[in-house]
Amino acid sequence: MRIKYLIVIALLFSFLAWTPDVAQAAVRHYRRRYRHGYVVRRRSKKKQAAIIGGSALAGAGVGALAGGKKGAAIGAGVGGAGGTAYDLKTRKKKVYK
Repeated sequence: MRIKYLIVIALLFSFLAWTPDVAQAAVRHYRRRYRHGYVVRRRSKKKQAAIIGGSALAGAGVGALAGGKKGAAIGAGVGGAGGTAYDLKTRKKKVYK
């Protein structure tokens, strides 16, 4: 039982380490504003869906290891909510030049 929890924790940290690299590669739309010298980068709908779906899938996997079918359902919900929060926080970035 203890080994199962160690595996769950290791998987959770590996997914957390992987997520920011995907999100940084996902930004690609540019829009200039005023003359203050910054660019607003936006993320496509497809990339947003990939971030939210991937975090839901990771949550379901961790939940399944920890608590079976019910844990997978709970983990998918929590992972999807976390992915949505992450996406909303990071989808518009101002890059100063």
